[in-house]
Amino acid sequence: MSQSVTASRNGMRFAQGDMETNQRAVISALVDNESGVLARVVGLFSGRGYNIESLTVAPVSDNGSMSRINIVTSGTVAILEQICAQLDRLVPVCRVVNLTECGPHIAREMALIKVVSAGEARTEALRIAQAFRARAVDTTARSFVFELTGATDKIDSFIELMAPLGLAEVSRTGVAALIRGPQTI
Repeated sequence: MSQSVTASRNGMRFAQGDMETNQRAVISALVDNESGVLARVVGLFSGRGYNIESLTVAPVSDNGSMSRINIVTSGTVAILEQICAQLDRLVPVCRVVNLTECGPHIAREMALIKVVSAGEARTEALRIAQAFRARAVDTTARSFVFELTGATDKIDSFIELMAPLGLAEVSRTGVAALIRGPQTI
């Protein structure tokens, strides 16, 4: 099927096939920092069968009255637009932006990765960690805990390489993201 036919949504042009395939998106929302807001946002996703791949939330205003929620999810263009519209209608939500649709953005996460190994596997784990610029934040005679910050793909690759070397445990923060340049949400 040819994808030469294009459609336009919100001023963006998509090949016809792109509108029907799942895309990964980073959605940011500024919300009132009050109890129950996160539960309402998560309830919106679970009630409609949308999956949350990553979720981060923290206060972002000087006085603590606003929080920012970053959600990584996936869906068709129509589903992603529906998610943003439904989030925007929630009372404690002040602003919702699909950062992926906005254009260039910075998205990073942090992970702690525990590797239990000895001998050559231990040496190889250290060599790979150095190549990825991972920091050893805890070291014992039999284990390391590495701290790694970067794009999700980088962290996924590091974890994949550590698997045969004694990967024991992983803890990830989820994505924190901002639009590049002077524009803000």
